[in-house]
Amino acid sequence: MAAMMELFNLERSFKIGRSTVRAVDGVNLRVNEGEVVCVVGESGCGKTTTGKMAVGLLRPTGGEVRYRGKDIWQMTPAEFRKYRQAVQIIHQDPYSSLNPTQTIGDILAAPLMRHSIARNRLDARNRAAELLRTVDLTPPNDFLDKYPHQLSGGQRQRVSVARALTVHPSFIMADEAVSMLDVSIRVSLLKMLGRFRKEMGMTYLFITHDLAVARFFAWDGRIAVMYLGRVVEIGPTPRLIGEPQHPYTKALLSAIPEADPRATRNKERVALRSMDVPSLKNVPPGCSFHPRCPLFVPGLCDVEVPKLTDIGHATEVACHVVAAEHARAEGSKVPG
Repeated sequence: MAAMMELFNLERSFKIGRSTVRAVDGVNLRVNEGEVVCVVGESGCGKTTTGKMAVGLLRPTGGEVRYRGKDIWQMTPAEFRKYRQAVQIIHQDPYSSLNPTQTIGDILAAPLMRHSIARNRLDARNRAAELLRTVDLTPPNDFLDKYPHQLSGGQRQRVSVARALTVHPSFIMADEAVSMLDVSIRVSLLKMLGRFRKEMGMTYLFITHDLAVARFFAWDGRIAVMYLGRVVEIGPTPRLIGEPQHPYTKALLSAIPEADPRATRNKERVALRSMDVPSLKNVPPGCSFHPRCPLFVPGLCDVEVPKLTDIGHATEVACHVVAAEHARAEGSKVPG
């Protein structure tokens, strides 16, 4: 498959007082056309910052963001406008991402008029009504003249999705797009986004802290697990969920509650060396997970930063121990 979005050694640092915090540290990620890639990790791991750089809201302090093979920060103004039209965002908070002083019709009409997609105000209103039908807000006339505060959280988020669709994008970055919604509403919204992928060929970079949501939405896609600014494991969702390789991924999966309370109580937890997450102001040397890792090897894990290593089955892992075990297993298959 052709790559739509590629992140190469992406870095982003922020100044906090006299300190420099590296929120994203050498992320490499590829999102193919028509694919869904979920980026998961604890709060503060850098996943949202990565997403904002992918859609051009933040300029990286190192590395490149390439859209269809071209560095977005080397584009001409005309090319950048086309890129920003093709790449849209669904924000986490539908309460603050919609202008409270505008009606739903005006919110949807603004990009239609700005990009000359609608010929006039009447055409914009008709197109806005069609967009509301697309996101299952029917009949649309019940919503066009309402203000955001008159809608429920789920309805507001559907309006946010409709706004993203106004300019016919091919790539959507959804940043915790369902985290503020009730579980039943989450499922219906995720199913709707999945439908757009089939009907419109939409490509998604989906950011979430919830591996259960990632498992549901990206079952036929891939999951990238981030920890303290770095990707520690990436692979096809069924394999990453069924056979996690990195100890951090195993820890995240062991914390997911099961539908059956008895299964949750009996579920084996990964015993971490520490429950404390290090501060980005003081990231541990070597593998940043080593203070918590049950596989910690002194003199290796606390000295050398592990690189993402291909361990087969389209899976890459940044772990010295896992990479060494894979190399030994592969070596044992070689005839003597």
